[in-house]
Amino acid sequence: MPHFIGILALLLLARIAVVAADSFPDPMQTPQKFERNLKKKVSLKYLLYLPKDYKPRGKQRWPLVLFLHGSGERGTNLTAVAVHGPPKLAKQRRDFPFILISPQCPHDEAWSNDVLFVLLDEMAKKHRVDTNRIYVTGLSMGGYGAWALATAQPERFAAMAPICGGGDTIRVLLAEGKRRQALKELPIWAFHGAKDQVVPLEESERMIEAFKRLGNSKVKLTVYPDAAHDSWTETYTDPKLYDWLLQHERR
Repeated sequence: MPHFIGILALLLLARIAVVAADSFPDPMQTPQKFERNLKKKVSLKYLLYLPKDYKPRGKQRWPLVLFLHGSGERGTNLTAVAVHGPPKLAKQRRDFPFILISPQCPHDEAWSNDVLFVLLDEMAKKHRVDTNRIYVTGLSMGGYGAWALATAQPERFAAMAPICGGGDTIRVLLAEGKRRQALKELPIWAFHGAKDQVVPLEESERMIEAFKRLGNSKVKLTVYPDAAHDSWTETYTDPKLYDWLLQHERR
């Protein structure tokens, strides 16, 4: 009897295996799975600006602005990062009430979400960062980078300000669950020049429209009617941008 029961059990397992194989609808292909852990070392040079009242061991925590430059500032010479935008103003002794991080993208590369998120994590560990008030902005290639970061992990940012950039509308419209809700609540102020022939105005318009279709009522687009690709100089020299960013805080 035990021998018979063992044979019966083997037959039953074989039958289950056959049924499992038969349940896949395509007899010419079998379902497979690939799995492997990947590890890589990442590094990124960056400019760091700390407010004049910043104290490494103080109790106050500070907002953080992440600035992403355009394609022309890639490389290894960090001085190129301060050619435009907030790091340029910081170089000119502009006082900012926030920590400013301005990384440099390597030659022949574009902004990497993975690397930038690791950088933000590192900044939160090393400095007195208010993690409920982290903002991202960028111009041209950096505008694309800002859109990409915000659509990947919108829950990490209190607000964003992409300039003459664009992004993947599908990642916005197909978002689900908590990420979808975070995208609906993310304040966005985009900027673009109407005469931009490098990155067409339609790139910003498509992203704004995607967020509106998602149900986000906190998005707006400023179009400079006479500006070409350089829509960042006027934007970054306007104090209203920084006032707008800093008024937002993650829930």
